[in-house]
Amino acid sequence: TALECRRIDLSIVEKEKIINPLHSTLYTINYTLYITYTMITLIICTYNREKYIGPLLESIAKNDYPTTDYEIVLVDNNCTDNTRGVCEQFATTHPEVVLRYVVEPEQGLSAARNKGIKEAKGEIIIYVDDDALVDSDYIRIYAEHFAAHPDTMAAGGPIEPFYETQEPAWMSPYTKALLTAWMNYGDKVREYPKGRYPGGGNAAYRKVVFEKVGLFNTELGRKGNLLLASEEKDIFDKMKALDMKVLYLPTPVLHHCIPQAKLEEDYFNRLTLQMGRSERMRTRAISKGKYIKRLLSEGVKWCGTLVLLCLYTLQGAPKKGWKLVLFRKNVTKGLLGG
Repeated sequence: TALECRRIDLSIVEKEKIINPLHSTLYTINYTLYITYTMITLIICTYNREKYIGPLLESIAKNDYPTTDYEIVLVDNNCTDNTRGVCEQFATTHPEVVLRYVVEPEQGLSAARNKGIKEAKGEIIIYVDDDALVDSDYIRIYAEHFAAHPDTMAAGGPIEPFYETQEPAWMSPYTKALLTAWMNYGDKVREYPKGRYPGGGNAAYRKVVFEKVGLFNTELGRKGNLLLASEEKDIFDKMKALDMKVLYLPTPVLHHCIPQAKLEEDYFNRLTLQMGRSERMRTRAISKGKYIKRLLSEGVKWCGTLVLLCLYTLQGAPKKGWKLVLFRKNVTKGLLGG
């Protein structure tokens, strides 16, 4: 069942002594507390990340949430490395953790995410990036929030990068968010700023959301080494249309590993070009008017980019500004069909 009650005998922890006024007898009363836990499914979609899967699973296993009340569904999206072997070793050393290994033959992150939804037994689904680490209170924070706030339909937390090398000089908050998925909106529970939504690698949903808005669009999202995107934006746009509440939570932090390969110019150019192409696909699939509106907003974004170029240049950091120009140039090219 999705909800499970557990009896905890608090007599071991605390006893209340009561004196009977008639007989002056000392009584000890044992209390039994009933705590309701929510069943959680953590979905990890992976493609050839054997280096990172082991540490991620270990960080999940260290969580303080009862192991009987969560499961891990790991979706192998046609891995050709030793991902399965790493997972088998984890299952051997951590028999107390429910790990279900499933394969999604259709290549693509959206297809893998959909497979995870279909396999999930929990009423709350948490997507966790396959190249990240989580803190020991990660699952519990999400579970407690959804239990206390039944009107919250989705939530996300901060994403903090840690570099295998070092952060380059051209990195600005804008390119940092782009390349590392860095996200932090402060230390308070709040709604996301306009136009923003949870990062795909640290996002939790009530499973019922997908019954109402449908699954992820398999035409969008990464496919192997093809860096398409916008599948999360598509889901959150549908949620917004149904007035579903989506909140930012400040404490379930995801620590995202950033290898040197993600800081190379070739990766930057491929990623930003595919972002533009993804937005073209997403908006044109909705309507011609939506696509035209997106083109107009691109013009506004260009104005902002040029202002930032000037500001960074005046601050003695022109590399940050020119990197933003390259970013905008590639997105625009993709948006126009290039």
